[in-house]
Amino acid sequence: MPRGRGSSVSTQEKPNADAAVDSDKYNSRHKRSAYLLLGLFILFLHGSWSVYRMQFANLPLPLNAEQAGKRGFSEASALKHVKYLTSLGPHPVGSDALDLAVQYVYAEAEKIQKTAHWDVDVQLELFHTDIGANRLAGGLFKGKTLLYSDLKHVVLRIVPKYLPEAEENLILVSSHIDTVSTTEGAGDCSSCVGVMLEMARGVAQWAHGFKSGVLFLFNTGEEEGLDGAHSFITQHHWRNSVRFAVDLEAMGISGKSTLFQGTHQWALESFAAVAKYPSAQIATQDVFRSGAIKSATDFQIYEEVAGLPGLDFAYTDTTSVYHTKNDKMELLQPGSLQHNGENMLAFLLHAASSPKFMKDAHQAKQDSTEQKNAIFFDILGKYMVVYPQRLATMFHNSIIFQSLLIWGTSLLMGGRPGLVSFGISCLSIILTLIFSTVLPVVVAFVLPHICPFPISFVANPWLVVGLFGSPALLGAFIGQHIGFILLKRHIQQVYSRTKPGLTGNMMDIIVGLEAERWIYKSGFVQWLIVLILGTYLKVGASYIALIWLVSPAFAYGLMEATLTPVRSPKQLKVFTLVLALAVPVMSSAGLFIRMVDVMVGSIVRVDRNPGGLPDWLGNVVVAVAIAIVVSLTFVYLLSYVHISGAKKTLLYVLSALFGLALVLVSSGIVPAFTEDIARSVNVVHVVDTTRMNDGNTEPSSYVSLFSNMPGKLTQELMDLRGEEFSCGRNMTTDFVTFTVKYGCRSYKASNTGWSKSEVPVLHVESDSADDDGRRTVVSVDTRSSTRWSLAINMQEIDDFTIEVASDKLVQLGGKTEVGGWHTIQFAGGKNAPTKFQLTLFWSSNATHASPKEAEGPPLLVKLRTDVNRVTPMVETVLEKLPRWCAPFGKSTSPYTLAFLTALPVNI
Repeated sequence: MPRGRGSSVSTQEKPNADAAVDSDKYNSRHKRSAYLLLGLFILFLHGSWSVYRMQFANLPLPLNAEQAGKRGFSEASALKHVKYLTSLGPHPVGSDALDLAVQYVYAEAEKIQKTAHWDVDVQLELFHTDIGANRLAGGLFKGKTLLYSDLKHVVLRIVPKYLPEAEENLILVSSHIDTVSTTEGAGDCSSCVGVMLEMARGVAQWAHGFKSGVLFLFNTGEEEGLDGAHSFITQHHWRNSVRFAVDLEAMGISGKSTLFQGTHQWALESFAAVAKYPSAQIATQDVFRSGAIKSATDFQIYEEVAGLPGLDFAYTDTTSVYHTKNDKMELLQPGSLQHNGENMLAFLLHAASSPKFMKDAHQAKQDSTEQKNAIFFDILGKYMVVYPQRLATMFHNSIIFQSLLIWGTSLLMGGRPGLVSFGISCLSIILTLIFSTVLPVVVAFVLPHICPFPISFVANPWLVVGLFGSPALLGAFIGQHIGFILLKRHIQQVYSRTKPGLTGNMMDIIVGLEAERWIYKSGFVQWLIVLILGTYLKVGASYIALIWLVSPAFAYGLMEATLTPVRSPKQLKVFTLVLALAVPVMSSAGLFIRMVDVMVGSIVRVDRNPGGLPDWLGNVVVAVAIAIVVSLTFVYLLSYVHISGAKKTLLYVLSALFGLALVLVSSGIVPAFTEDIARSVNVVHVVDTTRMNDGNTEPSSYVSLFSNMPGKLTQELMDLRGEEFSCGRNMTTDFVTFTVKYGCRSYKASNTGWSKSEVPVLHVESDSADDDGRRTVVSVDTRSSTRWSLAINMQEIDDFTIEVASDKLVQLGGKTEVGGWHTIQFAGGKNAPTKFQLTLFWSSNATHASPKEAEGPPLLVKLRTDVNRVTPMVETVLEKLPRWCAPFGKSTSPYTLAFLTALPVNI
């Protein structure tokens, strides 16, 4: 903090004996060598990487069945389950492969039932769901109604015999068997199913000592919009006995299973107390719940619909393979399942044996939001810290108040010169952020023009260090150095008035040392601002700002502060910097690296409407994120460079790193994608009858090629010569749940592989008006498809209902819209219904236009039905696509054969 009257810029200071020190000797001592600064940078970067490896990559040794014993967890046993499930290939809802997967899980659960401890009661059910409707309020599900039917779940309940109350107090452990249609799902989520089966085997040997029961739910339908969890929590007869929920998920493949969402301090503390290898980050909860990551897990159902307390875990390594063919067994890291299984088994044994845990779970629904929230994070994967949000807020406010008090007092005592120095220090913060951001953003704009692909670092994320990290660090130094120069000029003017005895070289040295201290202390201001904003917005990860403020301030006060009222500034000690950064690096450096890594991996699917985002956007997002991290975390280290001999060395090293990375990506020496880390490219055979009402008598049939990753498909088409693809922004396709704004089409051999009998039908049964308004009844026949999406124009329609076999599935009221449309998504098994009745209640203010008007007449209803079949042309294209391409699937994605139809507004 400022030194107040002891500050060298105080007008009350007078020249002292220190000014007589030999200037040449002083100059030789104060100037740090380039080697020292280079060593500090290496120490900082190597320390950060070591923290990352220890925190996120240090996995336990996998155990076989013999080593684990009858009551322990064996990764080798869990992997047997994963191996079988992945051998089935993709197993989405409604597929034969999913039926086989469910049968396998049921058979393995039967073995657990037969080999359980004699004092343990194991109940097993194959739960067949009724038709249902899921309408979540927010997040990804705003403006949607999710329908499901004919889903099958395996439900395994393990309770102690002779303790009836345990049956009414269950801990739910949940994951999903189904996958999207584009992956075998080794990570998402066959690994979770394998872990659960092995955990259930162990729990069945321990449960005779439990005070509550454990319910394992192996659901299907998660990938279609959390339908499996919703159907269980609204239909199963054991649902009202569940008091706590644990969800296992994957947003990548392997690595550590990290606790990324949790409710209630007592639940988090229970996990922290027994987890052998804790991995938990509230920062990921902040990001996930902000909507920055466009995804959802079953935990949302358990929390929002059932109101249950719980914990949510997920794998986040190599997120670029998520929902692609590369989510495969070969990429599962040894120790990943062991890490997850040992942590969860220890937690279940503790929670189910503790009467207090279930008492807290019963009380949870009465807790206020403030009581529910807690801060949690791990340190080096060894220790887990948990404390209530209320305590965090009080502590943060205390630190903020004390900091403002100290700064205010010091600036008041320092007078106008001190206030001006403080202002210039704050300016240096702004300049650091601006320059740190501008340089990598310029690089981000340039990359699409000089590289084979707009985003050329997904397969090798380390390239971002050179491409964006080096320019960001250089920009941060430039911005901070400008502030340093301005400070020197100001301080020199003050000293020329207050210390007339200082002249020449000695004056320059002392002024530089004083400016260095102000630059160092600007880091306090920077992190104080971040702490104030984080506390005000109730960001859980605000503890990071607290650490980066308090630790350097403590080190400065301990090593640099003086009680001497008058003294000339001295050189900042190297040990001050080491002491200042030790705790911040240990607590958060690994998290910063992981967040950037996840961001890079997520870019492969960032464009939800293919072609809707500019090519440079993904680069810019990563560049800005890295720039912010660099400008925030290097503020203290860079302050040591300005009066050293390392400025040119820093410039050369950073320029060399940037140049090397740029050459590697622009020349293609380091490939943008590999067979294991692929670009998302989808191939869909489209049969479009949307415009048949315009007089066309035949459907339009073509193969559509598009990517959820920004950039054109030029490189891909080089392998598709002869398949007659044309590309451009005129090749738009409205897939109901999204729109392809840039893609490629081929009409070659597109009339084979489907029949007209599969084309869905929207038929107007009646259209009438009375005193209550206009009402239109539409019959919907999806033919052979049990997976479809239907959008309703909410500028024309006030409300609607849906009936199946005279049962009203969707009632009036509660509809929301996004972009003027309300979307209904249906997913079901082979016996799911295919005929529905849609009743539309018109708005009195109908505009007779489509939201976000497209070409052609305005549409009232549009429908897409999906068929999980590869047509001959699609098969040819998939075989010819480069190995570094992979289809990407999600709940809104079409299968490889999609039928489109619609009703116009003027029906």
